Amino acid sequence: MPFEADRDVPGLIVKFGDYPLHHGGVGAIRSLGRLGVPMYAITEDAYTPAASSRYLKKAFVWPTTGAEDPCHLVEGLLRIGRRIGRPAVLVPTDEEAAVLIAEHQDELAGSFLFPRVDPALPRRLASKQGLHELCVEHGIASPASAFPESYDDIVSFADTARFPVVAKNREAFVRRTRPAVGGTTRIATREGLLALARDWGPRPGVILQEYLPREDAEDWIVHACFDQDASPVAMFTGVKVRSWPPHAGMTANAYVVDNPELTDLAARFIKQIGYSGIIDLDLRFDRRDGQYKLLDFNPRMGAQFRLFENESGVDVVRAMHLNLTGRPVPEGEQRAGHRYIVENIDLPALLAYRRSGYTTPHAPATASGTELAWLAGDDPLPFLTMLARFVRPGAKHLYQLWRTNRRGSSTSTK
Repeated sequence: MPFEADRDVPGLIVKFGDYPLHHGGVGAIRSLGRLGVPMYAITEDAYTPAASSRYLKKAFVWPTTGAEDPCHLVEGLLRIGRRIGRPAVLVPTDEEAAVLIAEHQDELAGSFLFPRVDPALPRRLASKQGLHELCVEHGIASPASAFPESYDDIVSFADTARFPVVAKNREAFVRRTRPAVGGTTRIATREGLLALARDWGPRPGVILQEYLPREDAEDWIVHACFDQDASPVAMFTGVKVRSWPPHAGMTANAYVVDNPELTDLAARFIKQIGYSGIIDLDLRFDRRDGQYKLLDFNPRMGAQFRLFENESGVDVVRAMHLNLTGRPVPEGEQRAGHRYIVENIDLPALLAYRRSGYTTPHAPATASGTELAWLAGDDPLPFLTMLARFVRPGAKHLYQLWRTNRRGSSTSTK
């Protein structure tokens, strides 16, 4: 490595909710741990893949749902900070954690290091409606969207909409408490929309968007880290080849692909909104009008961030740690052609994509190298722990998702 991290400043992986098989957290533990940074993590129990990593100094077992009172969560974080005994860099892996940190910066500042942002910005970015409004305000393309306030609004929308359409939960934080839909849901007909909407209550918590046809679109991702001036210290672009559930879920297979136009778009948007820290953007390139349309803005580390590393060995998590500890972030070109595979979900995704005939034109014919999400020669236990915990519930979950997807010719959860 052409740089050294500050080994006196630990890192803490912060996650709320019950999702123990999170490869992004394992990737962050390995990324900083390999530099000699002491790593800590909040885990659901003592037997998660993250807890089994050789690079983890200690797992703080703290089962949460993500719906607790914020004061309770802040108090818990401060208690963990006292046990660590010195300021640690916070690495949030979900929206709940990112928003909590932003909205309680003053309380957390003495015990932790993190990028300072407008306290209201991460919540707005994580909201589908808030993000859409920001896109309109700053001239960033996004899918045409409607935000119904009643069932009658949905009926009016259905009378003029071009189907299929896509339904999403309006706010990121309802997915674990009162979700209107299980995920990004493709709805093929007016009748299908009205049938679903009957269960959404008097104030539907959904956003209805135009559907970007698979044959006319391509999924891209941007991962970056920005300093306090909203200037990029590390920025990467890639193309998503497969996801699970297909076309709308978590990245299962992706490649690093240079895209200067997308880099410029993302940097301009971040400068306009004044964001600092790590971002994970999902965009869909619409070949019909030649525009990149912003679908999701995750104000945190993305699970697939280890796809991206520059020639100096910097990824977004390392960039943030270096920046927050006052060290320069080495520049370098990204590793174009590098591939990322999430072992436990890429096989079913591959089968689904082959069946649909969907291809990704910008994906390289061959990979220049491969990064596996779980398996690492210097840290094998997280992979084995994942297998032990995944086989039965994971197979059942994948089967349920497959059935839902198969039924989806009329109203499909994608």
